[in-house]
Amino acid sequence: MYHFNTDQYLWLEEGVLPLVPMERKFNIIRAGKEKKTITRQQLPLTAAYAFTDYRSQGQTIENVIVDIGHPPTGELTPFNAYVALSQSRGRETIRLLRASDAKLFTTHPSEHLRKEDERLDALDKLTMEWW
Repeated sequence: MYHFNTDQYLWLEEGVLPLVPMERKFNIIRAGKEKKTITRQQLPLTAAYAFTDYRSQGQTIENVIVDIGHPPTGELTPFNAYVALSQSRGRETIRLLRASDAKLFTTHPSEHLRKEDERLDALDKLTMEWW
């Protein structure tokens, strides 16, 4: 996976990228062998769309840009991050827009789930001893 790194321009806020028109020239030859130079200007945009990790479940998406940074409202769980990061075909087709806090992947996602796993492990050991 790769991170997007952009330079901050002095006159813009952090995270804002300037978008300027591109100009391209090309020549055409008309039926009467008249050569004409055409100049075209357009904004360098690529069509895209976004959806939530919930909406992406069960889909394989060719190229993915994932934002696992801290959301402005709510919270991001390891479950959300896993779903978002597992929708592409591999690490070569995933890009991280914003990285997450390392705690997202190093701490247990749910204390209740951790305790339940310990309880089930203990029952498994008792069952194995009994048989």
